[in-house]
Amino acid sequence: MTILVIGASGLVGGAVLDALRAAGAPVRAASRDPAAHSFPAGVETVAADLTRPETLGRALGGVDGVFLYARRDGAEGVVAAAKAAGVKRLVLLSSAAVAMEGADVDVLADMHGAVERAIMASGIPWTFLRATGFAANAIQWGWARSIRAANVVRLPYPEAQVAPIHEKDIADVAVAALLRGAAANEAPHLTGPRSLSQRQQVELIAEAIGRPIRIEALSHEEAKAGMSRAVPANIVEMMLGYWARSVGRPAEVTNEVERIAGHPARSFAEWARDHAADFTETAAA
Repeated sequence: MTILVIGASGLVGGAVLDALRAAGAPVRAASRDPAAHSFPAGVETVAADLTRPETLGRALGGVDGVFLYARRDGAEGVVAAAKAAGVKRLVLLSSAAVAMEGADVDVLADMHGAVERAIMASGIPWTFLRATGFAANAIQWGWARSIRAANVVRLPYPEAQVAPIHEKDIADVAVAALLRGAAANEAPHLTGPRSLSQRQQVELIAEAIGRPIRIEALSHEEAKAGMSRAVPANIVEMMLGYWARSVGRPAEVTNEVERIAGHPARSFAEWARDHAADFTETAAA
């Protein structure tokens, strides 16, 4: 049962790759430029681009299941290629935004929803992993860089709450779906085990690295100006709006990780310990 992991160089895709290998499953790693990344020895690699379905032929050959992320451009072509190749299951890294309040005007919900619909129309059995905020956003939103540089996190809405999920938990659910057929034709809402404010997340990172971290609260406009240098404007507005609505409002917590993967979701404290090196000066060297 060969499994194709598209986006295997990414944080979640890489975790899926590792979990499949740990389970002893034959796995093929796909990315736009495999030579630019370091994959584990013995892993078959192949070039593939979701926005160019014509590149998927070789990647899909002999594949039973596919893990992929959402790209609206080319979605129908990707699904058609998977169907033509005889793929038996598609597991999509989707977003909880698809089913949340305001989904009709949310750019992420719109994109993920469009890909979900294309997959459902194919007739291929599917699982949509509607994940909530990734714990790794603490790296991707620039916290790691500012902590390494000055032991400070500058952020808007420090009391905004989310239930951050470890990428390993998303991967474990994906593997259960790919190898055991768990959550067939379901769209589980995946969360971490606890609602935390952004301030509490910073405190847990400080505990993991063994030194205090200062928080500087930014205004909405200050955050918008800073984030817009690296993130599309529509995504910036969406995230700032979400944080504003989440101040003092506990995030929903589900038990879907335990139901599907068979173990409780990992805590943010565990995630912070796993990624402590990302927040230290050594990691920046």
